[in-house]
Amino acid sequence: MRCRSKENAYFSESPTKSIYHLVEKVITLDNVSLIDFLGVENLTIKEVAAAFPMSKIISRGNEIRIKGTTPEISRISDILDSLIEHYQKYGKITQENVQTYISHSGQSVAGNMAPPTPPDDDEVLVYGNRGVVVRAKTDNQKRLVEAAEKHDLVFAVGPAGTGKTYTAVAIAVRALKNKEVKKIIITRPAVEAGENLGFLPGDLKEKIDPYLRPIYDALDDMIPAEKLKFYTENRIIEIAPLAYMRGRTLNNAFILLDEAQNTTSMQMKMFLTRMGPTSKAIITGDRSQIDLPNRQKSGLVESVDILKNIKGIAFVELDGRDVVRHRLVREIINAYDKAGQ
Repeated sequence: MRCRSKENAYFSESPTKSIYHLVEKVITLDNVSLIDFLGVENLTIKEVAAAFPMSKIISRGNEIRIKGTTPEISRISDILDSLIEHYQKYGKITQENVQTYISHSGQSVAGNMAPPTPPDDDEVLVYGNRGVVVRAKTDNQKRLVEAAEKHDLVFAVGPAGTGKTYTAVAIAVRALKNKEVKKIIITRPAVEAGENLGFLPGDLKEKIDPYLRPIYDALDDMIPAEKLKFYTENRIIEIAPLAYMRGRTLNNAFILLDEAQNTTSMQMKMFLTRMGPTSKAIITGDRSQIDLPNRQKSGLVESVDILKNIKGIAFVELDGRDVVRHRLVREIINAYDKAGQ
């Protein structure tokens, strides 16, 4: 996002108190969408400034400068720190949020202001962009969330449109936001669905990116653009073809393998043995959409049979009742299932 270079100052001068010889503090907004945090016409800063007429608050680019007495600067700083934390968790700032933090600032211990929490916070996986609230919508999606909380390795198997990938990405993003892991690694096999990679234009990355587009779409819903760019540039979030996982040991990471029905037996074994001692993994796939050539056996189908009795691994089956796309998708899946039988 483009930052404005114009300096904006919001303050009121009291006739009984001079603003000279006041101390100053600078707060830098890193990895934050400025328009989402500051609000239209810097409404967030205006609200805070109105509550502290003896101080001066200047917003310039991604910096907020506070000039005032030490006690007031401390309170303003606590409010802004809490608003930043609130934004990082919920993805947005409302006028009501600002007023709530201002009213609580005089009653709290510095730096320990409790954020106003929505009443159904326990059911929410991620507060995303533009007010998007991501939560498990069906019983089996909820089982997937519960299984991921209790197990280090989870298989989520079901037809298209059941929210497997989206829910798995949300679980991983929540773990990253809660500092339960240090990174997210998302991978999928680059297997053609009736098309040939060699005929696609561009270099290897440009050929592979369309296969990873569903992952990018999910992340775009859940993480602000600036922060997502920071995460990907610093390899906190990695999205790569499955072949790039060979030889790695993945520690303190949340690992997602998507479209796992298109892995071979060797690829699946390779992926499963990448897990470090502090890693968690979710494997998603659809048995009805295997695109492997020459009737090659799916690594997903084989691994579910081989690993079903190992403690610490959970298996969640999703079905037509979990479809969250257009209502016709559910009917289409049911019709194909009947035809297959």
